[in-house]
Amino acid sequence: MDIYVKANALCYNAPMPKPRNPAALHHVFRALADPTRLRLLNLIAGREVCVCYFVEILRLSQPKVSRHLAYLRRAGLASARRDGKWMHYRLEIPKNKAAATILREALNHLRNEPQMRQDVARLSSACCAPQKYQIVPGAPRPELL
Repeated sequence: MDIYVKANALCYNAPMPKPRNPAALHHVFRALADPTRLRLLNLIAGREVCVCYFVEILRLSQPKVSRHLAYLRRAGLASARRDGKWMHYRLEIPKNKAAATILREALNHLRNEPQMRQDVARLSSACCAPQKYQIVPGAPRPELL
């Protein structure tokens, strides 16, 4: 009698271990594999955004947004800085040339998606001007965790 066991190895909520090589291709692909993370990347492309805007724009809970942002930080695609009680996030282009190319192409494609354009429009009409949080030229860059 033969017994076969099939293990279910898919676990979507498992935390991503801190990579030894941030922005390695497999980390970039994993980060890009989630629609929420794609929406977040689209919003931080070219600007710094406070976490409070993400909650309002994406209409998701703050813990869920923070979890996805932490995933992007560990993958080396986002950096953050604290301003009082708020965290501000911005896009980080990977040093790995292939990863940087993939990220840029994905962002270029996302700009044409209706959902992504709608998110950016919501950001532009948010009650407080997100431009207030852009990084000043010459200011220290946010830490990459």
